[in-house]
Amino acid sequence: MTSIRTLAPASLWGFFDTICSIPHPSGHEAALRRWITGWAEEQGLAVRQDDTGNLIIKKPASPGMENRRGVVLQAHLDMVPQANADTRHDFTRDPIRPRIDGDWVYATGTTLGADNGIGMAACLAVLADSRLTHGPLEVLLTVDEESGMTGAFGLQPGWLEGDILLNTDSEQDGDVYMGCAGGVDANITLPYEAETVPAGYQAFQLSITGLRGGHSGINIHEGRASATRLLAELLHAFSKLDKVRLASLEGGTLRNAIAREASALLLVPEAELASLQALLAHYQQQYATEFAGVDDFIRLKLSNAEPPARVMSEAMQQRLVRALLACPHGVMAMSRAMAGVVQTSTNLGVIETRDDHVHVQCLIRSLDDTGRNRVAAMTASAFELAGASVSFDGAYPGWQPDPDSPIMKLVLDTHKDVFGTLPAVRVIHAGLECGLFKRAYPHWDMISFGPTIQGAHSPDERVNIEAVARFWQLLIRVLEQIPARDN
Repeated sequence: MTSIRTLAPASLWGFFDTICSIPHPSGHEAALRRWITGWAEEQGLAVRQDDTGNLIIKKPASPGMENRRGVVLQAHLDMVPQANADTRHDFTRDPIRPRIDGDWVYATGTTLGADNGIGMAACLAVLADSRLTHGPLEVLLTVDEESGMTGAFGLQPGWLEGDILLNTDSEQDGDVYMGCAGGVDANITLPYEAETVPAGYQAFQLSITGLRGGHSGINIHEGRASATRLLAELLHAFSKLDKVRLASLEGGTLRNAIAREASALLLVPEAELASLQALLAHYQQQYATEFAGVDDFIRLKLSNAEPPARVMSEAMQQRLVRALLACPHGVMAMSRAMAGVVQTSTNLGVIETRDDHVHVQCLIRSLDDTGRNRVAAMTASAFELAGASVSFDGAYPGWQPDPDSPIMKLVLDTHKDVFGTLPAVRVIHAGLECGLFKRAYPHWDMISFGPTIQGAHSPDERVNIEAVARFWQLLIRVLEQIPARDN
């Protein structure tokens, strides 16, 4: 147990503390699922697991509320596993260590998992509290949202009876969401063309560290630096020097996180070392100016390294570096219909050198399929010209806004009654599961809301304590106000 159990609402924070204590990165939710299943059975609640691994827990209506419309509370079981370079953490074995810092709860050197652990904790707290007033309730906890939306893809019709869905995976207090972007993964593979290391070269490790990173949808418009993008730029600049050779390169860890770190193993002729160092110093100053106030701690470093056994052919190096530099990254279009909303974006998320290939992964997001397909074609063209194979998978639809949504009107009215103000109605440039849910349950009336979470998908992730209390207060009042079923 940690100090967050002293926070209010106590039940929600107690569940979140337990969630933090059970490792649950994407693809490794089984232990947390077992704990929740056992807990629900102890409470006498009906709990089922579908073939995909999603959990569905049912709670009967409060006395006198049996005729209300059925509500599905929804969160996802998994979290994004990201740690600082100086933090040793095995996300499949080690617990998250939450800590209170002023008005916020952080983790210690890692992602916190408030995305979507706070929403999950709220769902469990609703199930646990017999004093709450509500109609028939179901809690849907999906698997593998962060790395592929596997649970949402696998959700089958007929398992759930409610017709209102409250998604808890949004991250701004005072906002209510009625739409989101869809997306697709681009998977790129370029065969490694190896040559022997030429004589008279020294090996150096180029490292790019200190970047903020962040969520590749929510933060993509903020102009944060991407380590993979900077790496491509630096390698292209180095190619202008005489015979600087590339052995391997790495960058980023997740396709849905803006890359915080990247590195490359270089072979440098002694005659070019001073020029390389001068060029690196130039870019260090350039990035300090370019990203001032956004990414203030970018560090470029050149360190001695062990000589590699092989180096890329000059032809492959040139094709790869040019393709990475040409790869689209960042905001590609803004919405014409909704001011300030990103329409289409893409993230150069991961670069890996392994075995006999260089692998690259991007995540393309868009509010519509047209924008998504356009950027996918641009990405494929850049890499296919370099001789790479490109495939796309994991495509999921956006969630189209419904301006006539009854549950949206109810949430807006309830927010004003509770807090005295109307919330902002927004469309989020991130992948919520709601669009996929519509395939199995097209009749669902849906909204998404949650507390303020900043730095999601990075070790800077933090959740605002007061916002959690407000989120809880709004949630339980909305449940009280759900209308009766139509006769």
